[in-house]
Amino acid sequence: MDKQYKSFKEFYPFYLSEHINPICRGLHFIGTFGVIGIIIISFFNIKALFCAPLCGYGFAWVGHFFFEKNRPATFTYPLYSFLGDWVMFKDILIRRESIIEPNNSMNQPPK
Repeated sequence: MDKQYKSFKEFYPFYLSEHINPICRGLHFIGTFGVIGIIIISFFNIKALFCAPLCGYGFAWVGHFFFEKNRPATFTYPLYSFLGDWVMFKDILIRRESIIEPNNSMNQPPK
């Protein structure tokens, strides 16, 4: 049986451990960035929002199935996983996390 996390703070280190492969992390970042672009486009064409899940999950799942070779956390922890995508995206932007060297995560203060 899968572990039951009581908080997102408890879940996030597990989430990062499921995203060690740099290509997987990069694909997550691209997918999340694409979703932001789709949200902006949707202000002009609301139908564009239908593409957001395909973009976000499509890139992420390719990363998991072909590079990370694990099962996406979305299937077991859908809400925490969704939040994890956005927090990891933010952490990469502010350099708290790295796409290239994911093992440096969470153990070092931001630069």
